[in-house]
Amino acid sequence: MTFRIVIADDHRLLLEGLSQALDSIPDISVAGLASNGQELITAIEEHTPDVLLVDIEMPVMTGLAALSNVTDPPPAIVVTMHTDEEQRRRAAAAGAVGFLSKSTPLPDLAAAIRAVARGETLMDPAALSETLDRHRAPVLDAGAAALTARERELLRLLASGVSSTEDLADRLFISQKTVKNHLASIYEKLAITDRAQAAVEAIRLGLHRDQTS
Repeated sequence: MTFRIVIADDHRLLLEGLSQALDSIPDISVAGLASNGQELITAIEEHTPDVLLVDIEMPVMTGLAALSNVTDPPPAIVVTMHTDEEQRRRAAAAGAVGFLSKSTPLPDLAAAIRAVARGETLMDPAALSETLDRHRAPVLDAGAAALTARERELLRLLASGVSSTEDLADRLFISQKTVKNHLASIYEKLAITDRAQAAVEAIRLGLHRDQTS
């Protein structure tokens, strides 16, 4: 399942960067962007997203005012620099079901999107970590799903900073030639060309968290 989202923030660089980062995650698709509350209302009507990521303070109309002016809006996560309790209460009153800081790591933000899309709420700071833990693993695309257990192990090592062929071979108790064969297979499956990209893919896909293999 892919979760379609709309992101609203008046900081253009942040908006575009967050859009690119989230759109790179296999089970999340950015359907629309908005830089003020009125654009957010329009984007909701045009794209019917599954989840909204909404900043509070925006020109023309605030994010919270926009939420209050939409009949039956999608689940909304307020993502803001102002994370005091008063702002949290305002967000809840406007109908938001999640409240996160703009410093929230990308994997946690992705997990929050999955959680609220499935009907959970993220307004209680005490329960936040436990809720996100249940939703951090993404749905893998076809290439990642085809990775073998040993290829996953190798990717986890790359994501942790182990990069030389010799070190990878020592950690996995295999020959350096076998490491190179595994890397070639990983590159083909993930459509990448080097170890740095492989490490990024491991983190993007959540494989660095996979301890089941």
